[in-house]
Amino acid sequence: MLAIFLETLTITAPVFAMLFLGVWLKRIGWINDSFIHTASSLVFNVTMPALLFMGILHADLRSALQPALLIYFTVATLVGFSLAWAWAIWRCPHQDRGIYTQGAFRGNNAVIGLALAASMYGDYGISLGAILAGLVILLYNSLSTVVLAVYSPVIKSNPLSIAKSVLSNPLILAVLAAAPFAYWQIGLPRWLETSGTYLAQMTLPLALICIGGTLSLAALRESGRLALSASLVKMIGLPTLATLGAWAWGFRGAELGILFLYFASPTAAASFVMARAANGNHQLAAAIIVITTLMAAVTTNIGIFLLQWGGWI
Repeated sequence: MLAIFLETLTITAPVFAMLFLGVWLKRIGWINDSFIHTASSLVFNVTMPALLFMGILHADLRSALQPALLIYFTVATLVGFSLAWAWAIWRCPHQDRGIYTQGAFRGNNAVIGLALAASMYGDYGISLGAILAGLVILLYNSLSTVVLAVYSPVIKSNPLSIAKSVLSNPLILAVLAAAPFAYWQIGLPRWLETSGTYLAQMTLPLALICIGGTLSLAALRESGRLALSASLVKMIGLPTLATLGAWAWGFRGAELGILFLYFASPTAAASFVMARAANGNHQLAAAIIVITTLMAAVTTNIGIFLLQWGGWI
């Protein structure tokens, strides 16, 4: 059991070390809000698309593109979203329900989930994780836009607006652009592939440091009770149900492990940006990000340990 626990730490510790490095760098003034804003934009528009493109470019689509897994992830996400929204209706003031729902279901899969999948399963984790990331971006952005629009006067939730938002997303464009290269095994010129690899390798450390730099204990103090409730749903309730469902569906090994890592990821930092854009309670959104990120350092290790101990991953 000790060996399994130590192995689990080797998977998760580098990811959370980068997160808390971001907290420390922000505290001592070596990075600031301007750096975080610029670097986050660089990650979103350049390096993360490069990581997804390179991950899919080298993917064995016959093994990484698994319809059953994609279908299960979609169903589990829709069920989790519905449960989180129903819980928000019961637990929250009307104006906070959209923020609460988004915080309780939307995981930071494109960064933390993918980083953990890469740490645990190497190239296969990146390949399968990148394909899942395309689905994640589509589902999470669409569902978040809808639930925020219901409680916000400034966001449009009509199908055309959602479609424009999804189709202009650089991460989705990278996934779509890479798919033909992987399917027909089209290579890139050596210099271009090397350049793409350089960009891709920047992504996870830079993104994790930026997320760490955005964490705020002040936001946590301002929105304690609701934030803690949403965080417990996000980090314990939904991952437990989704992972048990995946196990019952028949997933084992890397597939079950990656599904757990994606459902157990802390709330996405993008939820704070969308909360501000919706004129919602962005302090609540920030507090949920803080709590779930801190919880993930514990719950992710426990989950991986239990799954490895049971011999399922």
